[in-house]
Amino acid sequence: MQDEYCTVARAGVHETEVNRSRFLCALAPAATEQEAQDFIAAVRKEHADATHNCFAYVIGADGAVQKASDDGEPGGTAGVPMLQMLLRRDMRYVVAVVTRYYGGVKLGAGGLIRAYGGAVGEALDTLGSITRRRFRLATVTVDHHRAGKLQNDLRATGREVRDVRYGEAVTIEIGLPDADVPAFEAWLADATAGTAGFELGGEAYGDA
Repeated sequence: MQDEYCTVARAGVHETEVNRSRFLCALAPAATEQEAQDFIAAVRKEHADATHNCFAYVIGADGAVQKASDDGEPGGTAGVPMLQMLLRRDMRYVVAVVTRYYGGVKLGAGGLIRAYGGAVGEALDTLGSITRRRFRLATVTVDHHRAGKLQNDLRATGREVRDVRYGEAVTIEIGLPDADVPAFEAWLADATAGTAGFELGGEAYGDA
């Protein structure tokens, strides 16, 4: 698995104009290919009267799923330059749709490639990106009278407390970088006089 990846900070739309053609780039984070396809369908519905709705998306921290469509533009002049821009910026789990309203001036293949790729690049600049880093999920189990102080200590030391559940004992779910696990176990034993339970879970990604 990749240790980290970049994705778009938020969904949004950025508009540019090239030789009287309007290019609206809609960008959004997408956790799955289905989410990307749903976003594309929604943009196409919103701009059903547009000349073209071209798209590109990259899913997976390693970029395992990559799709692009020219939607009627000459082959390789829209979807591919959009996809190349996403990859050049190391973007993952992201979908881009560029809607074109034709302005009456033909741009030629080179002009289209620059316009579609540029629309995605400008939208990324406008909306910004965030880095998400891989970590291990871990569960800490502690008795009730130690739980409040332990939660405060965890937050004070910059640990991400993801969930707290109260039962016979208190279960606190946290996220840890792999490299921090041994040191954290030693800290936990010291902080709770060896009374806390600790169990490692699976892997996930969170904001860096």
